Amino acid sequence: MDTTLLILAGIVGLVSGLASGFFGIGGGAIRIPLLNLLGFTLIAAYGMNLIALPVSSFIGAMSQKKNIDMHLGGYMILGGILGTVIGTLIAFDFATSALLLALIFLLVSIVSVVAMNLHNLAPKVSEEFSPSFNNLVSGTLVFNTLTGMRGGSEGSLFVPLQRLLNIEMHKAIATALFAAIFTSIVGVLLYWGHGHLLLIPGAIVLIGSTIGSRIGSWFSLETKSKWLEIGLTILILGLAGIPLLEIPL
Repeated sequence: MDTTLLILAGIVGLVSGLASGFFGIGGGAIRIPLLNLLGFTLIAAYGMNLIALPVSSFIGAMSQKKNIDMHLGGYMILGGILGTVIGTLIAFDFATSALLLALIFLLVSIVSVVAMNLHNLAPKVSEEFSPSFNNLVSGTLVFNTLTGMRGGSEGSLFVPLQRLLNIEMHKAIATALFAAIFTSIVGVLLYWGHGHLLLIPGAIVLIGSTIGSRIGSWFSLETKSKWLEIGLTILILGLAGIPLLEIPL
């Protein structure tokens, strides 16, 4: 494989790792479109993203362990693993349709932004939601099915789901990273079993993501929740359409 491409993949890993630690999103919302922009197919980018997720999520979670809610995290892992399996198997069926995969990626990005900002968009509606067992398990099941369909297992949706349920932003980030450790491992095993992992570029992305996640977590702890929400919203929307640009007209 071209050396320049591998270096660029490492840079993508570093940038996405910074976002992973900073925003608690696992980095897939950045890794996937940027790897696709470099020339990797979407299904290959999905697999490379999953290689990086368990380690980068673990580092981010340990850096923010004081904010992790183990009780809520356990509910999220239960629903999230089920959603990961369902969504990933659907993604394999769509692997030959670049347009469909790109549209799914865009849909997930839009859902992420709306869920995370519902307390601003519709405050009265937002007040009706709470972090109950049923809401967290069903929410992570549905949301991780969506993120699994677009190559993630943490989704940029773990944090938005918790914000939808009125969980404080720093707690949401730390708990999302904790839950993503376990759900992403399931995703890796599924992609490995179906032969969709590019190990060498994936390992390079992993190294960059590991370094970035540690640095990003340091900065996240010192940043106000409001700015974390605004930054994540801008980031997701800015990257959402990249896969569509890669589809030949």
